[in-house]
Amino acid sequence: MRFRRTALPGIAALAALLAAGCSQAAGTGTASSAARTSSPAAVAARSAPDVTPTPSPTPTPSPTPVWPVVLPVPSARAGEHQTSARPRASSRVFRAEMTDLWAAVASGRTTLGLPAFFPLVAYEQVKAIGDPAADWHGRLVAEYREDIAAAHALLGGGGRRATLVRVVVPESESDWIQPGVCDNRIGYWHVAGARLVYRLRGQTRSIGISTLISWRGRWYVVHLGGELRTGAGGMVDQPAAGTGTPGPPGGC
Repeated sequence: MRFRRTALPGIAALAALLAAGCSQAAGTGTASSAARTSSPAAVAARSAPDVTPTPSPTPTPSPTPVWPVVLPVPSARAGEHQTSARPRASSRVFRAEMTDLWAAVASGRTTLGLPAFFPLVAYEQVKAIGDPAADWHGRLVAEYREDIAAAHALLGGGGRRATLVRVVVPESESDWIQPGVCDNRIGYWHVAGARLVYRLRGQTRSIGISTLISWRGRWYVVHLGGELRTGAGGMVDQPAAGTGTPGPPGGC
């Protein structure tokens, strides 16, 4: 039996064939690599629909409740002097003072209400008496504490659940008290008969603040239950169902 012999290419021809194959493979690899390395942004731009983004709506702020106002009440500082600035009951500092006062009334912890009280450094400048510091400690603050305790007793056992609704200050009836009136060395703004309006057991009630006076454009309590004492112990100024009636004006 005879076998047919096939002629094999020469070495030069084999080398040429190999070189051509490598060149073709390299070209194919370069093209594939270029397709794989297209940037994500370019791919997204080709695939995303042509739309205009809708801006996010601006959130509407929730109304801030007037009470309580959790704000440290700034302390009066020695060396500061009185101004003629008229106080405003709408200020956040005054609302913070009243929050502290109500915390004292509701809890019976009289010390909590001291930030709302007329400061000693101011009283020492205002009063033309022999020892204003002794009068402040021994009379004014002592009566204030007694009046807070009396107001707390008025609330009864549910006092801690009583909530302050608003404070009514008849600012249109406020007066500038001139120096020399009521043993005062310097002037100040004065208003009588503000009202603490609160809710307890679903009912609206109120009590009075006998006297507010000013120091450097801020209202402070100087008499809570009453300026003229009617007996020993604390007083509650005009307790009433509902908001009560502010005033009357007068006093110093």
